[in-house]
Amino acid sequence: MTLPLLVVTAVAAEAEAVRAGADPAHVVVEPVGVGPAAAAAGTARLLATGRYRAVVSAGIAGGFPGRAPVGAVVLGARSIAADLGAETPDGFLPVEELGFGTSVVPADPALLKALATELPHAIVGDVVTLSTVTGTQSTADRLAASYPQAVAEAMEGYGVAVAAAGFPFAELRTISNAIGPRDRSAWRLKEAFAALSTASGRLWTACG
Repeated sequence: MTLPLLVVTAVAAEAEAVRAGADPAHVVVEPVGVGPAAAAAGTARLLATGRYRAVVSAGIAGGFPGRAPVGAVVLGARSIAADLGAETPDGFLPVEELGFGTSVVPADPALLKALATELPHAIVGDVVTLSTVTGTQSTADRLAASYPQAVAEAMEGYGVAVAAAGFPFAELRTISNAIGPRDRSAWRLKEAFAALSTASGRLWTACG
C-alpha cells in the first residue's frame, strides 16, 4: 500500500488552492489553523490518526525584498522560529543561546532535492516562522540582517516541522507580498494562490 503525502495549510483558502493542483488519490490536504501552536497541534492530531509518507507545510508567505519577489515559489531549506528566544538590551537571543533547544528544523534533504528538481524555478532558502508577521521596515531590516539566508516569512512552518519529527518534512510557499510596511493594496493573493495550485501539481511526483 502506498501511503499518501500529508499537506497542511493554515487556512481553508490555501487548502483549496493546493487541492486544485494536487493529486487527490495520493495527497491529503488539511487546514490546521494560523500560527505555530495551532499548526503543531493540528499536524500532530492528523499524524496520530492517519498514516502518511511525508509532511509538507504549504501556503502563501511574505517575501524578503531582493530575495523572493511577489509570485515566486519558495522551498524552505530550513524552517526557523525567528521569535523563539529572549529580548535583551543588546538584541534578540535565539533559544539556542539560552540553552533551551533549537529554533531551526532543516527540511528532509531527499525531499527538498526532489521538490527542487520538480520545481526548477523555485527559490530555495530559509523560511522564518513568526507569530506576528512583519509590518514595519525596521523589523524587516532586522530579520534580513539576522537571517541572511531567509527568503520568506510565514506563521506555521516551524510548528508543522516540530510536529512532523520522524517524517520527511518540507515547506512550500508562494509569495503574495513583500515583507516590510504593511500595505494590503500591494498584496497579490490571486497570483499567489494560482502559483500554489501550479506548484502543488508537482508534489506527488516529487514524493511518489
